[in-house]
Amino acid sequence: MASESKPRRKRTTRVGEVVSRSGDKTIVVQVERRVKHPLYKRYVNRRKRFHAHDGRDECRIGDRVRIVETRPLSRRKRWRFVELLYRREAAVLQEKSARK
Repeated sequence: MASESKPRRKRTTRVGEVVSRSGDKTIVVQVERRVKHPLYKRYVNRRKRFHAHDGRDECRIGDRVRIVETRPLSRRKRWRFVELLYRREAAVLQEKSARK
């Protein structure tokens, strides 16, 4: 009876954009969601940043990625990179930085 284990709960996944590559094997993913304002009843964009583990260093700034919740890997890293959904072209990134 002691060998019976509870089924693992479904892990939370999020989709967001890589906004930074802070350190070795770490990316910062910004997830944006739309929420209805409780008083004004308008939709507002809410953003949150998550530090995620990218073991192979394959993500670049501007990429659209999926991350999954995992055990604590460091002080701030509680997420892990799962898959690359969209790769942002380098020319688009250079245009953006030139405008600033």
